[in-house]
Amino acid sequence: MFPLSLIRAAGVLLALGFAAAPLAALSDDNHAVLHTAKGDFAFTIEVVDTPAGREQGLMNRQSLAPDAGMLFDFQTEQQVQFWMQNTLIPLDMLFISADGVVKTIHVNAKPMDTTPIPSQVPVRFVLEIPGGRSVEIGLKPGDRFEQQRVEKAH
Repeated sequence: MFPLSLIRAAGVLLALGFAAAPLAALSDDNHAVLHTAKGDFAFTIEVVDTPAGREQGLMNRQSLAPDAGMLFDFQTEQQVQFWMQNTLIPLDMLFISADGVVKTIHVNAKPMDTTPIPSQVPVRFVLEIPGGRSVEIGLKPGDRFEQQRVEKAH
């Protein structure tokens, strides 16, 4: 049997842990901001940086919130290409350099289409967001992507 004071102390620690969770979430890998001429737009993102994760991507998802996305991190800059096989929702694909500059944008990739969508230039990141969202927020090549994985320009 545990002393009541020990049980209370454990309960307080557990409660503090839950209270601190939102603060920890603000600085984690799952937050990003796109800076455009229209303003700053925050996104909650899933990060994939393994071949298996990149292969699965957003396949078979029924929906994606307007402020959600998936970030593909290739670790180094390289030319990449994507397709929409088994992807049920339209997506915008943002091709982003290691220093966070948006290089190219593919708007409204068609669901289930297996036509390759190339980055056109070497990139480290690809951010997929809901189809048409990049137009809504006024995103253009040259705009900035902010996220903890982005290398700071010197």
